[in-house]
Amino acid sequence: MGKNLIQQRRGKGGPRFRAPSFRYEGEARYGIYTNEKQKGNITDIIHCQGHSGPLAQIRYENGEKILVQAPEGIRTGDSVFIGDSVPADIGNTMQLKNIPEGAAIYNVESNPGDGGKFARTSGAFARIIAKMKDKVIVQLPSKKERSFLPECRATMGIVAGSGKTEKPFLKAGNKFYAMRARNKLWPIVCGQSMNAVAHPHGGSRSSKKNYSYTVSRHAPPGAKVGSIAARRTGRK
Repeated sequence: MGKNLIQQRRGKGGPRFRAPSFRYEGEARYGIYTNEKQKGNITDIIHCQGHSGPLAQIRYENGEKILVQAPEGIRTGDSVFIGDSVPADIGNTMQLKNIPEGAAIYNVESNPGDGGKFARTSGAFARIIAKMKDKVIVQLPSKKERSFLPECRATMGIVAGSGKTEKPFLKAGNKFYAMRARNKLWPIVCGQSMNAVAHPHGGSRSSKKNYSYTVSRHAPPGAKVGSIAARRTGRK
């Protein structure tokens, strides 16, 4: 008798795949979307087990209180600004069209007002490559270039905690608990290493090891493994 795949187990809502979000300090995102210039004060820098980098707690003049990834070089008591016509300093948030080319930015919005989606991990940053009338080209931490609307917001600087990845875990148990705190499945075992009853790629038959596994985008969870809806496979 076989066992359920990871895709099938995730949908049942068991504690193995449920994030301990009641321990998290809160959601890190920008506040209300507005073009008005607002001055904020960093009241605290906190650690949240759901985020890889430290979070800055900011209180703005209008009474709004948010959590956002803290940039390198910031400290409690500093002032930051958000909106139009704000200086291009570390920690200030503004629209991409107002940020100079080549500047390091993080927490870039995918659509105006969504709170930030890209370059949010510790030590991450993106760069503005080119600005056009209807779009802004940004180089993401993966070195991939992506176009954004000029009205999308981003914060100047680099996310703090860049040296976190340099410290080794040393033991598998430390890695396990660190991943568990953020609801990440670890370790990840490839399907070809499993038995035939546990995965469609499992088994020791050599004929199963040497060709691509492309499946339909509409395949059921039990068969949706491998290259899902791939346009092509292999090296370019």
